[in-house]
Amino acid sequence: MPRSRSALLTLGLALTAAIPTLLRAEVPRVATDIAPVHALVSRVMEGAGRAPSLLLPPSASPHDYAMRPSEARSLSEADLVVWVGPVLTPWLGGSIDSLAPEAEVLTLAEVSGTLALPLREGALFGGHAHGAEEASEGMDEQHEEDGHEADEHEEEGHAGGDPHLWLDPRNAALWLGPIAEAMAEQDPDNAALYLENARAGQAELAALEEEIAKTLAPARGKPFLVAHDAYHHFEARFGIEASGALADTEALAPGAARLAEIRDAVRDRGILCIFAEPQTDRRLLETATEGSEVRFGTLDPV
Repeated sequence: MPRSRSALLTLGLALTAAIPTLLRAEVPRVATDIAPVHALVSRVMEGAGRAPSLLLPPSASPHDYAMRPSEARSLSEADLVVWVGPVLTPWLGGSIDSLAPEAEVLTLAEVSGTLALPLREGALFGGHAHGAEEASEGMDEQHEEDGHEADEHEEEGHAGGDPHLWLDPRNAALWLGPIAEAMAEQDPDNAALYLENARAGQAELAALEEEIAKTLAPARGKPFLVAHDAYHHFEARFGIEASGALADTEALAPGAARLAEIRDAVRDRGILCIFAEPQTDRRLLETATEGSEVRFGTLDPV
C-alpha cells in the first residue's frame, strides 16, 4: 500500500507539472472570413490536429452578412482571426472588436507586397491600363520590385480598389508566409510544421498558376462580359480582360440605360459569352443578349 500511494503521488505530481506544457501545446483556434482564406489557413494548419472555422458560408455575400450564433461563437473563441480586411467585409471589423477583443488579427490586404488593382467603372472597360498581356507583364515586374512605386500602388488599391485580392494566385501564395508566422507565434511547438506547409502550399499555387495560364492561353483577346467587376486580379494575372460588366456591384441591378449599352456591346464588339454569378437574375442576361448567340457561364469569385 505505501508503495502504491507513493506511485500515485509521483504520477499526480508529474501530471500537474505537465499541465502548463499541455496547455501551451494546444493548437490555437483560428477564425477565417471567407472560403478562399479558409483554404489557405487550412493548408498551413494541415496535420496540426485542428481546422480553422469559417465565418461566412460560401453562398453568402461577404460585403453584407449577418453572422449566425454559431459563427459569432466561433469568432468569440478565436485566438487568431485571419481575414481579407475591411475592403471586402467592412461590417466584420466591428464584430472582431466586440466579440474577439483579445484575439490576434491578421489582415491579409495589409500584408506588404500584396498587389491591389482599382475597380473599373462603367458598363465597358475598353482601354484599361491593366489589360491582356501588358497587365500580366506589369504585375510580374511589380512583384519583383522592392521599391516605392509598388507601395504607392498597394495603398491606392486599398483605399477603394477591387477587394477580390485572392484571385491573383501570387497574392494567395504571398499570404501563406504571414499566416504560417502568425500560427507559429501562437503555437511555437508546431512552428516547423506551419512553415513547411506554407512552403508546400506556395509550390502548389505556382504549379496551379502555370496550369491555368496554359489553359487560358487560347482565350486571350476573346471578348466576354462579367456580372460585376470582381475578376480584375485574375484577368490581369493571366493576360485576359473582360470587356465590361452588367452591374457595378453584385448588390445593384443594372438600369435600362446600362442594359442598352451592354446590348450594343454584344452586337458591336462581338461578345462571345457572359459570365453570370449564382445570384444573377437570368432575365437580365436574356434582356442584354436578346437576338444574339452569346453563351452563358457561371463564375463565383468566392
